[in-house]
Amino acid sequence: MDERTLDYLRLTGREDAAVAGVEAYAKAQGLWCDEGAEEKSYTAVLELNLDDVVPALAGPKRPQDRVDLNEMKSHFLHSLTHEEGHHGHGLASEDLSKSAIVEMNGEMFDLNHGDVVIAAITSCTNTSNPGVMMAAGLLARNARQRGLSVKPWVKTSLAPGSRVVTEYYEATGLQDDLNAMGFHTVGYGCTTCIGNSGPLAEPIEAAIDEAGLIVGSVLSGNRNFEGRVHGKVKASYLASPPLVVAYAIAGNLDIDLTTEPIGHDQEGKPVMLSEIWPSEAAVDEAMKVITPEMFRQRYADAMNEPRWNSIPAEASPLYPWQDASTYIRLPTFFSGLSATPAPITTIEGAKVLLKLGDSITTDHISPAGSFPAQGPAGQWLVERDVKKTDFNSFGSRRGNHEIMMRGTFANVRIRNQMAPGTEGGFALNHETGEVTSVYEAAQIEAPKVVLAGSQYGTGSSRDWAAKGTYLLGVKAVIATSFERIHRSNLVGMGVLPLTFKDGESHETLGLTGHESFTIPLSDAVQPLEWVTITAQRADGTSVTFEAQVRLDTPVEVEYYRNGGILHTVLREMAQATA
Repeated sequence: MDERTLDYLRLTGREDAAVAGVEAYAKAQGLWCDEGAEEKSYTAVLELNLDDVVPALAGPKRPQDRVDLNEMKSHFLHSLTHEEGHHGHGLASEDLSKSAIVEMNGEMFDLNHGDVVIAAITSCTNTSNPGVMMAAGLLARNARQRGLSVKPWVKTSLAPGSRVVTEYYEATGLQDDLNAMGFHTVGYGCTTCIGNSGPLAEPIEAAIDEAGLIVGSVLSGNRNFEGRVHGKVKASYLASPPLVVAYAIAGNLDIDLTTEPIGHDQEGKPVMLSEIWPSEAAVDEAMKVITPEMFRQRYADAMNEPRWNSIPAEASPLYPWQDASTYIRLPTFFSGLSATPAPITTIEGAKVLLKLGDSITTDHISPAGSFPAQGPAGQWLVERDVKKTDFNSFGSRRGNHEIMMRGTFANVRIRNQMAPGTEGGFALNHETGEVTSVYEAAQIEAPKVVLAGSQYGTGSSRDWAAKGTYLLGVKAVIATSFERIHRSNLVGMGVLPLTFKDGESHETLGLTGHESFTIPLSDAVQPLEWVTITAQRADGTSVTFEAQVRLDTPVEVEYYRNGGILHTVLREMAQATA
């Protein structure tokens, strides 16, 4: 930390005492860096050559898959026919030329693979960085002056994380330029990057379905997992705000913006991105309008929203649950809870609800965006006379366990190997042999297990990914490896995480998912102990394999013994008041 850190704190309206406190703390902790100060000694040193830093994006399905801007065209074209997975879409070569004619708003155009149908400057990731936000506005201004415009098939939006952004955009006049490019302010908060982009135009969605198109989105958010941004969009890339504007103008991913023109000006001359990219000096000049007073005024009464404050609230020590509410309902987490926990026992006769591959994210497990009327969650609302236009999203319905458990494993892009040939929230009902929704298949009496590959639970630390798993009756998840937070959340809900031995997986062991699983456990279970699991086949043969119990600490063993952290805390509170 140095003076530039303090400059930022002052710029964003922090009081002098707070800035002084940060400086004092940084110096006391040895984090302060003065120019010319003695070089510090570190246990590890990472070198970065600034000459190697180039513009980049990430995608098409994971935020860790970085792509340099000058390689985007070749990367995307390769991804079309690359085997279906994290890096590919598995198109057959004969399908590459598919397109659809779209007529919309008096225009007619072809929609092709790689066309960008969503371009969104989103809230949380970049709006605390006024430099890149100004760069986006300046790029829009420069493009407008050259006569460029956004392609008609691109749905554009601007959702700042703060009203201060709007204030400095208006002070510089850049909001007019962004509006001219279609980047109108749609709100302040989570929008496109959490799946709240709203529907695409009907002709666009119909064209995507008709031709089976791999269309794209470019957004300045921080996550682009499958199905997260929009159910119709299979190639989602993360980019800086100015690059979002650039791709909205270009209109497709099948372009090298470092060597090909982004468009043509009023005179028909090609325009390169480098010609309209704002200089550092221009960005610095624009940022001079930003003052600490902007932040102080906007945040002085940030919590004083009259409409929110006018909502009637009953004064009561207990929440007054309303049976008619479709947003907040009394959950079943504590139903039948005894004063003391039962002993830990063997999980017997468990059936596989899902058999999954690698990098299953919390978005796959518990999606946060919109959901269809024909799915279990939608049907629950339809049965209560809720109109489709009022469905809202999984994220807004997370106070309703009925909706959330019906949406667990309902991501439109999840692929359950127990329901081959399907995509979405489908599973095998082991009692009837039919492929149904995951929710319906989970209603069998037998305990359920999930088999998975590596990095299970990566992504957002979404509590409902564990809560929904618990409510579906899943007793254990056996994976090659877990993401740290999701593993902990599973334990916190009383779901047992286990990992295969190194080099083993459900694939190498030949597990089909049609077996019945016995996981030997006792009340004497120890952190990280190994157990021998038996998978019994219908023909009487079986597969046995070792797995490690991923209760990593004695505290986690106690959580599991109690059925999760909620049960543990409630029992402790009851004992304290007894």
